[in-house]
Amino acid sequence: MDVTRALADAVPEPFWLQDPGRPEAGPALTGAQACDLAVVGGGYSGLWTALLAKERDPSLDVVVLEGGRIGAAASGRNGGFCAASLTHGLENGLGRWPDDMHTLERLGWDNLRAIARTLARYGIDAEWEASGEMSVATEEWQVPALEEAAEKAYEYGWEPILLGPEAVRAEVDSPTYLAGLWDRDAVAMVHPAKLAWGLADACRSLGVRVYERTRVTRLRSDARRLTLTCAATADGRPAGGTVTARRVALGTGAHPPILRRLRGFVVPVYDYALVTEPLTAGQREAIGWRHRQGLGDSANRFHYYRLTADDRILWGGYDAVYHFGNGMRPGLERRPATHATLARNFFTTFPQLEGIRFTNAWGGVIDTCTRFCAFYGTACDGRLAYAAGYTGLGVGATRFGADVMLDLLGVGLAPGEETERTRLRMVRSKPVPFPPEPLRYGVIELTRREIARADRNAGRRGLWLRTLDRMGLGFDS
Repeated sequence: MDVTRALADAVPEPFWLQDPGRPEAGPALTGAQACDLAVVGGGYSGLWTALLAKERDPSLDVVVLEGGRIGAAASGRNGGFCAASLTHGLENGLGRWPDDMHTLERLGWDNLRAIARTLARYGIDAEWEASGEMSVATEEWQVPALEEAAEKAYEYGWEPILLGPEAVRAEVDSPTYLAGLWDRDAVAMVHPAKLAWGLADACRSLGVRVYERTRVTRLRSDARRLTLTCAATADGRPAGGTVTARRVALGTGAHPPILRRLRGFVVPVYDYALVTEPLTAGQREAIGWRHRQGLGDSANRFHYYRLTADDRILWGGYDAVYHFGNGMRPGLERRPATHATLARNFFTTFPQLEGIRFTNAWGGVIDTCTRFCAFYGTACDGRLAYAAGYTGLGVGATRFGADVMLDLLGVGLAPGEETERTRLRMVRSKPVPFPPEPLRYGVIELTRREIARADRNAGRRGLWLRTLDRMGLGFDS
């Protein structure tokens, strides 16, 4: 199918960041400042950390330093699926921390409910929809995997609905669907950029100083304080300065970390998405989708998709791309070949929507680690804490990660006090680091090719993927 016409008018900007409610950029840092807690990164990780720190101890003086604009990176470019899982799915968690999974699932569910309460408490209109998520099988080999996933979910307290071909197509009508597993409780839909902007406003309401366009370039530690050197540009004039802090929380995602020890653990992987024009009443009727749940297929290279508040379809995933040397630059957010592939796969899934146009086509970076969910730690004699490696499931899990960082820093705790979170093996352990270049690029590219091959081969994983599975490094896309 020629998708050129469908993509002809698509602007290369994230749909979420084009919202007319996007606030103006806040001030950049100038001069020298001091605080109790400095938070590096103005995405979900940093904003949740600042907000929860003030809720734990309102007397704390907290500063947030964001290198660009609030929510402009992963926090404003994702699909807007806010999941309860802290481990990137039950199967991934069970393969790594089986003894802790009941606790991790309970903490994840508590975390999701706490996000909803926070939105209500601060009046954040982030288009929250507690509609759940439905995984669909589009090949026969995927059906048994959904049945097995349902059994495991019941064992850990969830109650998903397993749907056969007719039932799943009654929910959302696609000729490709063979089965579905609808979990009505574990995922909510959210406008990701509005969530970030709302969290920033909530932080400011509690007295947090938020600086945008303020890039931290250096970290220096002495016996009493940590000093962050910043470069900034405000209104076209050179700016910048320093922040000295008793404690620092680092939440920079896929961006190069100021803490050198983290550089081997995280790689930036580009993910791509499309958004359609708003569906007409007839188009909505043709596909159903009355319950507005998020959707994802069950291939190794999977798509995720959902309805926006104004009835557009966001369609993303499938092609995860790593660039040599941890490459990151604005030009990599545009990948016409991937957007064309996404568009073709969209019309295969929904042929009844032929003729619809895409208004936006963009890319963004996921912070990926080898265990596919976040890892945590401290540095500078316990005065700096970090969380990274969410691997695409950070919309919800970053709030939990913020609590972990604050626990590790002792915010609101007695000296040396542990918490249920810090006793988890997931929090106490680290992923396997990625190899150095050029081996890193070769390993990732080989894995991508073998994942695609498995999808073409009825899901059967070859020797390379089976070896990674045995090493605890296997994944789908």
